[in-house]
Amino acid sequence: MALYKNGGYLTKSNDAAFDKLYKPGAKCPASGIYRCEGCGDEIASNKDNPFPTQNQQQHKPSSGAIEWRLIVQSESKD
Repeated sequence: MALYKNGGYLTKSNDAAFDKLYKPGAKCPASGIYRCEGCGDEIASNKDNPFPTQNQQQHKPSSGAIEWRLIVQSESKD
């Protein structure tokens, strides 16, 4: 589970972007922290970069499929 010290830097959101799951190798839709629904590992990923593939992200087969879920989206001022 992602950790934080100062909750003042985070804002709760009910955006549907947090409900979507992404396969290994898929293009990351938004920069942020993603959690694997299978094993619980977390990664930081940048927008438009591919998610780690099966070979890059190893976990036990009993953990289930690798599917990435956005858990913290970064905000940038354009």
